[in-house]
Amino acid sequence: MKLRIFQVDAFTDYVFGGNPAAVCPLKEWLDDSIMQNIALENNLSETAFFTKKGEEYELRWFTPEVEVDLCGHATLATAHVLFDHLGYDKDEIHFQTKSGLLIISKEGNRLLMNFPTDEMPSIEPPAVLFQALGTRSDHVFKTDDYMVVLDTEDEVRDLNPDFRILSEVNARGIIVTAPGDEVDFVSRFFCPGVGIDEDPVTGSAHTKLTPYWAKRLNKDILEARQISERGGNLTCRYKGNRTEILGNARTYMIGEITF
Repeated sequence: MKLRIFQVDAFTDYVFGGNPAAVCPLKEWLDDSIMQNIALENNLSETAFFTKKGEEYELRWFTPEVEVDLCGHATLATAHVLFDHLGYDKDEIHFQTKSGLLIISKEGNRLLMNFPTDEMPSIEPPAVLFQALGTRSDHVFKTDDYMVVLDTEDEVRDLNPDFRILSEVNARGIIVTAPGDEVDFVSRFFCPGVGIDEDPVTGSAHTKLTPYWAKRLNKDILEARQISERGGNLTCRYKGNRTEILGNARTYMIGEITF
């Protein structure tokens, strides 16, 4: 069997920045074990697979170890492939996913993602979380991820987590965030529990970050930067139960899988 594969750098306007994702267009779904093996072979934080269903597309995402319910940067990468390489000529792309309907459109030279907002309640964190991060905070929130709010950008940048201990935390991932020096807020995202120590740029995390910072800063349009080693820039718009996230994408590679 042969499959086309694209590798796209998401949330960046240049190659070698942002978060790389692989994208595989399918005529019909493969066995889950095959898609998981492709994701493992790619060894990227996510590989996206999609099929056409009527006027919409079904979309799924796999890390090297597990399937996940939501992945922003691989959704951005998939829309980029459809618009730029597969001749998609409508204004919006509708993706049906495990997290519901995701809508992607073009806005200028960027792609606009419309995702469900994820409001996070405040919680009392387990001691292992602070032990793993090497820091403490009085502001911790949780849904499927933890979100830890620190005071400064430097504190977020200087974190050096113990990923062995962090992998014991019962969550998809751990977001750490603070006010930005040159943007509204910065963040990092750690997810060793699903096989990725640190994700370069995480669109789905911003469905949680945006409502928090929108309310704290009393503004609905926010500029954000994920300050991983590769880094990435996002514009976030708080729309109540929906969050809009804008970002660029660049194609790095086009190839073919044979198996």
